[in-house]
This record gives sequence, structure tokens and C-alpha cells, in this order.
Amino acid sequence: MGKEIIRLDNIRRHFQVGDETVKALRGVSFTIEEGEFVTIMGSSGSGKSTLLNTLGCLDTPTSGEYYLDGVDVRSMGKNERATLRNRKIGFIFQSYNLLAKTTAVENVELPLMYNPSYSAKQRKAMAIDALKAVGLGDRLYHKSNQMSGGQMQRVAIARALVNNPAVILADEATGNLDTRTSFEILVLFQRLHEEGRTIVFVTHNPEIAQYSSRNITLKDGKVISDTRNDNILDARAALAAMPVQTD
Repeated sequence: MGKEIIRLDNIRRHFQVGDETVKALRGVSFTIEEGEFVTIMGSSGSGKSTLLNTLGCLDTPTSGEYYLDGVDVRSMGKNERATLRNRKIGFIFQSYNLLAKTTAVENVELPLMYNPSYSAKQRKAMAIDALKAVGLGDRLYHKSNQMSGGQMQRVAIARALVNNPAVILADEATGNLDTRTSFEILVLFQRLHEEGRTIVFVTHNPEIAQYSSRNITLKDGKVISDTRNDNILDARAALAAMPVQTD
């Protein structure tokens, strides 16, 4: 058994919409260990977004227990959760969520701004290292409008990595990208997995599951399957086999 990074015990999340109670999560339980690359699948309305918000400490469950890297999240106050989120979780979004008029380095520095233990010099050095790690050493001072979608997503991944989080949460991280660029990003995720990073990748695209080590599928707020992938496909090989696009 490896180190437990995430543990959900019978998580339920209910929302009141008018007179109706919407049961978004209905008793979700699973654990994720350090170094796993897990895809969470499900169609619209399955509870994926609510689960992502719970895992990301953006929302608290109605009942049940959530432990992140050994910390009981449900017992924490809002400010404590915000600090935990900043230190323990790296977020990657479909729409990148970069600040438009700032450089790649400045975008990547953002999570470190809330951590007083780092000086300005340290923040910049860490941001540059993270950008180099995702292949953007030559784009350090480019702004979002000077970069392609794939480059912007790499900046977002560097920003997620810069704090050395316990887990990376990716929400449809290839959803806005063309096929070739999607596979370039998948290659990067597989490399991070090989390096021992813990990754939770929420997606509606079943193809992504073939490149991860484990797949959890939701339906109507419940886990309907949780399977290990014994035949992980190589994103590098898939990318190499693609024809080069020409206009």
C-alpha cells in the first residue's frame, strides 16, 4: 500500500433548488494513493463537477468524510480550506484561467503569492523552473495573447506544479485543444505520472482513460465502476503516429 492522498467516505452532496432537493452525490467512496493517474468519467449530470469541487476544497459535502493528504477537510473552516487548497492542490482548467495581460512567469508565480515563506526572488526562480519543466523555457515572458492554446495549457500546468502539490486536479484539461495538441498535453501528463505525481483528470472523453492508470466512472451521483488499467497506452507513440497537419 502506498501513501493515501485522497480518501472519500460516503460523500453526499445535496442542493436545494426551490422546493426540490437535488442529490448530486449519493454516497461516493474511494481512495487514491500517491503516484496514481486517475481519470474520473461520467456524462453531464453524473456528479463529476460536484465531485471535482469537493476534491478541490471548493465545496463541502452535505455528509461523509474527505481526507486530503491525511487532513480532515470537512472539519476545517473556510480560510483553513483555502490555505490547504493553495498548498496541496494544483488546478488545471479547460479554459486555462490565465491572467491575460501578464507574462507566463507572472501567471505561474500566482499560487506562491499566497505563501509568505517564499521571497519574490524565490517565486520567480520556481516559476521559471516549472515553465522549463513543461517545455516553455523560451516563452517565459510571453503573454497569453502571444501563445497558442497548447502553450497556454502548459503555462497552466506549470502553475499547477509550482507549489509541488500533493495532487493535480485537471478539469477537461484537453477539452479546448485540437487532437494533436491534446496528445502533446497527454504526453506531458504521462511524464508527470512517471515522475510520481498524483493526478486526477476529470473528463467526458473516454479516450483519455486509455492513457491513465485507473478509471472511476460516475452515474447519477454514484460510482458505477472503478477499474485499474493494465494496458496503459503510450501517448508518445500515438502522437508520433499522427500525420503532420498541413493547411
